[in-house]
Amino acid sequence: MDLPMPRHAELPQPGPYQLHRPAYQRAPLVFASPHSGRDYPAAFLAESRLDALAVRRSEDSFVDEIYAAAPTLGAPLLAATFPRVYCDANREPWELDPAMFDGPLPAWVNSASPRVGAGLGTIARVVASGEPVYRRRIPFREAEDRVQRCWQPYHAALGSLIAETKAEFGCCLVIDCHSMPAHPGQPGGSPDMVLGDAHGTACAPRAVRRVEEQLWSMGYRVRRNDPYAGGYVTRHYGRPREAVHVLQIEMARSLYMNEASIERLPRMATLQRDVTAMIAALMAMDWDFLRG
Repeated sequence: MDLPMPRHAELPQPGPYQLHRPAYQRAPLVFASPHSGRDYPAAFLAESRLDALAVRRSEDSFVDEIYAAAPTLGAPLLAATFPRVYCDANREPWELDPAMFDGPLPAWVNSASPRVGAGLGTIARVVASGEPVYRRRIPFREAEDRVQRCWQPYHAALGSLIAETKAEFGCCLVIDCHSMPAHPGQPGGSPDMVLGDAHGTACAPRAVRRVEEQLWSMGYRVRRNDPYAGGYVTRHYGRPREAVHVLQIEMARSLYMNEASIERLPRMATLQRDVTAMIAALMAMDWDFLRG
């Protein structure tokens, strides 16, 4: 049984990410999980007004485990170990809310983005359920420290993986791995999976179709770009004209976990098996068309 407690860690131990490399990379695919981290620094927990369960509401819990077979099948898997609420790797490095800080922010900070307005910038003001994170305002140097110790190393690792893969295969397809909360009342019922390609700008349509068909063949309800079209990773790295493609996959948390208690459900094994089968199918495909 999973206890609803964050793991305590003082970053950078064990490090801001884990990179699992295959013995031999078999295809131009890279898997990345920016939001499954759950190593919570003790100092951050002391600053937070949230209890040990509420502080985890923004996690893409267990997504790194669901995709864990990727290295065995021949593709690297990059997973952040720092939690999203501490520093969000799927944002620009400096999307910050001035209301969170105890002094003025530098002029170059992006304080006007819709993510900042929602309280979900690089340093989140609220968790996904809307509850405020902090007891008091924090210093800007705290944001600087987190970006330098978490965001920058994660993106340096992702950028290196993309460059290495493109050099080896002439192209790269990043699968950005996420999970999504329940959305009751959606027209046509809630999807099991949402594929985000920034409305056709971040990934070749043929590649999106291949992933879509694999998920359809397993019986999953799949939707594109609604309600998630992709975040910073999708839009920043997805450059099909340069033979770099990014596809975000959002999986419904109800498929594998209890959202209230943040516990794995027995059916997580089924989802993990299906995702492993999807990865294996993708690894066996010819991706030369991604070169453009």
